[in-house]
Amino acid sequence: MTTGHGSLQGYAPIVKVVPGNPEAQKYGKLWEHAEYRAFSPGEYFAHRFLLQARPARGATVIDFGCGTGRAGYKLATQAHLKVTLIDFVRNCLDAEVRQLIDDLEQFPDPEMELKFVKADLEKPIPVKAEYGFCADVMEHIPPDKVDIVLNNILLSAQHVFFSIALFEDHCGGLIGEALHLSVHPFEWWEQKFKERDSLIKWSRLESQGVAPYAQFYVTSWQDAHDVVNCAVLNSEEEKIRANVRHNVGQCWMMGGPQEENDSELMILGGGPSLDQYLDEIKKNAADGVKVITLNGAYNWAIGHGIDPGAQIIVDARPFNSRFVEPLHPTCRYLIASQADPSVFENLPADRTFIWHTSAELIEDILKDAYPAGYFVIPGGSTVLLRAIPLLRQFGYRKFILYGCDSCLTEDNKHHAYAQTENDQSMVLPVIVNPGGRIFRCHTWMVSQAQEFIGMIQQLGDVIELDVKGDGLLAHILKTGADAAELEEVK
Repeated sequence: MTTGHGSLQGYAPIVKVVPGNPEAQKYGKLWEHAEYRAFSPGEYFAHRFLLQARPARGATVIDFGCGTGRAGYKLATQAHLKVTLIDFVRNCLDAEVRQLIDDLEQFPDPEMELKFVKADLEKPIPVKAEYGFCADVMEHIPPDKVDIVLNNILLSAQHVFFSIALFEDHCGGLIGEALHLSVHPFEWWEQKFKERDSLIKWSRLESQGVAPYAQFYVTSWQDAHDVVNCAVLNSEEEKIRANVRHNVGQCWMMGGPQEENDSELMILGGGPSLDQYLDEIKKNAADGVKVITLNGAYNWAIGHGIDPGAQIIVDARPFNSRFVEPLHPTCRYLIASQADPSVFENLPADRTFIWHTSAELIEDILKDAYPAGYFVIPGGSTVLLRAIPLLRQFGYRKFILYGCDSCLTEDNKHHAYAQTENDQSMVLPVIVNPGGRIFRCHTWMVSQAQEFIGMIQQLGDVIELDVKGDGLLAHILKTGADAAELEEVK
């Protein structure tokens, strides 16, 4: 993921607005009135942001809803920060601010930047930065858009300073419109951050010498361990137990440890980079390298003329039944006992093997079903993290991983194919050290990355991994990131 500021988009004396947002039209008219420019709350509170954030010289900052741009101007020229101004109309900027932007475009200064990006805060923000500054903005947001705007801001900057007016506006009369549409007490805004599990590093009810403002300095960017610790099973415990109880009573074959071999396997996950390696996967398969598919990668492989040698499923939810349709004539099906019974329903008995996770949740059921003993597969919370130990038990130790990204693309694509179950998942920006690279991840992806490190530490001497692509898992292997370094994800 890039962390650049976007490109300068130029300026014009006429009002240009983001289509579809009537609020943009309102403010395009309002900025034509000199009275509205008389006082800039952002400029007034910029020092408060600097006191709380203490950004290093050259740090990146987004000024959300920048208005006149005077706050960003101050942060760029006095604190020597790299500032991106964002607003949904271009005529908001003061002439002095526009001039500096133009000058810096022609004569770049290595110690500061000031750029403008026209963007609507109600839509995903095309810029990322270390710090965010949002003054005199949230009270202007329509009530039904407050949540999405907060989400967009908190996902775009690692640490954000908010200053929110708690009073009715005084300038709406200039155009006959109300400006402060979301006026709420301090506690109401505080609850909004708590609902997002944001860490409130500092807060204050500012009311001395000025009208009342609620001020917060927060972060919603997660530490990988925090995400792992908060992770929950994607199916209710009783549902999993019911699945296992039913499936172990159906007399499926159960595989066990096999002698070690030097054969190489391709494991196909569903990550978006899968499509990039289609020709390479086909060539390897033609050369005799066996293909192992995980979940929806099974259908992707068949759809591209690739024969899966085995399909692995561990998830307990019913929708996974579509990942074994249609049946493939030479594929073996390695299905966890916790899978929904509908997954097993039409599978061929001579090519289907049941296996069991090491979860304590199902231990009593397995002991009752297999009094002579049984094998369990350790691993993490995803199918990939169980598939590798499972295949290692079958004697394999060399794996090429395709589509095992554990992150999204910049346009939020999470799979190489449609998988609507993940479309509404929360997106977390995650920084991985060394290098400080930023990845956009769903919660389960962060958990998988953290657990992937643990798996390497445990199995690194007995497996060989080649992770294709430029995703989070490949980055971990490439940089040698370890658990201590991932703890620094903030």
